[in-house]
Amino acid sequence: MGAAVRLFIGVPVAMFVTGLLFLFMSAMIRQDVRLADAEDAININITAQIQDSDLSNASKEFKRPTLDAPPPPPPAVNDPSNRPALDGVRAEIPQIDANLNIGSGFNPDRDAQPLVRIQDPYPERCQSRAGSEEAVVVQFDVTPDGTTTNIEVIDSTNSCFNRTVVRSVQRWKYQPKIVDNEPQWRRGVQTRLVYQLTDE
Repeated sequence: MGAAVRLFIGVPVAMFVTGLLFLFMSAMIRQDVRLADAEDAININITAQIQDSDLSNASKEFKRPTLDAPPPPPPAVNDPSNRPALDGVRAEIPQIDANLNIGSGFNPDRDAQPLVRIQDPYPERCQSRAGSEEAVVVQFDVTPDGTTTNIEVIDSTNSCFNRTVVRSVQRWKYQPKIVDNEPQWRRGVQTRLVYQLTDE
C-alpha cells in the first residue's frame, strides 16, 4: 500500500521538476549573448622573447675568490740525538740439557671404527617366546676392506634372535684397522645387541 502511495505522489512531482528544468534551460538558450568589442579582447602571446645579455660587463665584474694559504710545512729536525736506537736487545739463548722427543703430533695408526651399524628390528617370530628385553653378544673380524666376516654368537639370552643378529652384522661396514698407513685385519671384535619389546 505504501509503495503505491509513493508512486502516485512521486511521479507527478518528478514530472513537475523536470518540466521546470526544461523551461529554465530553454530560457537560458534564448538569451542573446554579445561578445565584447575586439579592442577589449585579451591578447595572449605565447612566444617567448629571448633577450641577449651583455657578457663584456659580466667579465669585468667577476672576481675570483681568494683561497686560504696552505699551512707551513713542519719544521725539520736535524738533531741526531732524537733518533731511536736500532740495535735492539741482545741476549744469549739459554741452553736446555734435556733429551725431549716431541714427535710429529700426528699418529696415523688407528683401530677399526664402525661406519654403518644398522640393527634389524625385533623379529616377529620371537615375540611369542621372548621376554621384554633380550641380548645377544656377537664376535666377528673386520677385513682390510672394512667388511665383517667370521661372525659367531658368543652368548645369547634367547637363541631365537641369533639368526637376526648374524644377518644384521653381515651388512655392517667399518673403517679398517690402520698400521703404518696400511689397512690390516682386526680380529675378535665383540659387541652386544639388545632387543626390547615395546608395547604399541
